[in-house]
Amino acid sequence: MQTQISNGKLAIMGLQHVFAMFGATILVPLLTGLSVQVTLIGVGVGTLLFHIIQKKKGNVWARGVPIFLGSSFAFMWGVRAVAGGGGLSPIWDYERIVMLSYATGGVLIAGCFYLVVALLVKKFTPEKVMSFMPTVVTAPTVIMIGVMLAPFAIDMSRHNLIIAAVTLITIIIVANYMKGFAKIVPILIGIAVGTLLSVIMHFGLGMEVHSSAQAGRIAAASTAVIGLPPFMMPQFHWLPILIMFPFVFATIAEHVADLVILSRVSGNDYINNPGMHRTLVGDGVAQIFQGFIGAPAATTYSENVGLVTLTKTFDARVLVAAGAYATVLGFSPLFANIIYWIPEAVIGGASFMLYGMIAAVGVRNLVDDRVHLADMKNCTIVAVMLVVGLGLRFGPTIFLNIGGTNVPIDRLSVAIAVIIGIFLNIVLKSSESGKTA
Repeated sequence: MQTQISNGKLAIMGLQHVFAMFGATILVPLLTGLSVQVTLIGVGVGTLLFHIIQKKKGNVWARGVPIFLGSSFAFMWGVRAVAGGGGLSPIWDYERIVMLSYATGGVLIAGCFYLVVALLVKKFTPEKVMSFMPTVVTAPTVIMIGVMLAPFAIDMSRHNLIIAAVTLITIIIVANYMKGFAKIVPILIGIAVGTLLSVIMHFGLGMEVHSSAQAGRIAAASTAVIGLPPFMMPQFHWLPILIMFPFVFATIAEHVADLVILSRVSGNDYINNPGMHRTLVGDGVAQIFQGFIGAPAATTYSENVGLVTLTKTFDARVLVAAGAYATVLGFSPLFANIIYWIPEAVIGGASFMLYGMIAAVGVRNLVDDRVHLADMKNCTIVAVMLVVGLGLRFGPTIFLNIGGTNVPIDRLSVAIAVIIGIFLNIVLKSSESGKTA
């Protein structure tokens, strides 16, 4: 049964959802060099757009799907592939800003694909459409993303191994031994503990916990309490779009999975009311908005889905309140500067868990959806995708001439792997009866 809440409790419960999404959401801009301010406005307004669009005429807000759209880790490898390494800074050089604008242009185009899928879902059925990108294709994609991001965790942690280790150990302890709300936000708690240790080391022991580049950028950042964020208009080129596009299959699969989970635990048939086609449109419009202002791609957040199932509160107004909070926070340069102060080693320690969890989620999807790897079709798809994606990424650099442009093929490794996976899923026949994907 859906638990209704009073308006008096709405603000507090919405704030709780902000804490649930916060740690992972701010990590994406910190790891890619995008703006924390713009990211918070992107996920805040994006969540509000999602709830406005999914609301059917005559329905009250409380009956909507209780979802928050936070920053997507799936697209993070794409942003790095287009624009290079991450920033941990509010200031970038001109060339990097230009490349990031091409990455967010790819995000905007990916949002348009949501609308295409929504149209197909409405015309056919969700099951029919998703059969072209089943778990046996999307799960290896998620695994590849986690593995490809792993070296960046090592790179950031090397700046201070003690701080990185304390952050990681804290996250492991909280995730495995704590109960209640703390168990929902282990990343946030780990970052808080790592940052506290950094403050003690920096101000108490006189140790420098930031790299010289990060320290200089922090000193130059704005400390105004209220101010406009550095919005960035998207730019478009076929190569960044091709690099970014494959990750949309992973986020759409995540959208469907969260919709199914919430339908099961709430007893509400969200797939048919308001309808998957409507929620996909909401997600897509939010993605288009985020790409337009220079924010990273977003996705339905499992952290908030977990909190919804924990509290048994399915009132969508709580998530609307969370979106409003995030939007307001995005208009504070001082708040963003405080976030930028977090040392790279803290983010590196948290990334050990985060990147590993991304890969682990891909494995879990294979298990949860009972993908039979004893079936040669499924085994072939997973094996070929992993070798193509990871082999091209970490192997010798190969240049592919496309339209007169020499493109390093490692930038296209995920795209190539996904295309091959979809093709194999269509042409190969299953060697087993029953459910295989």
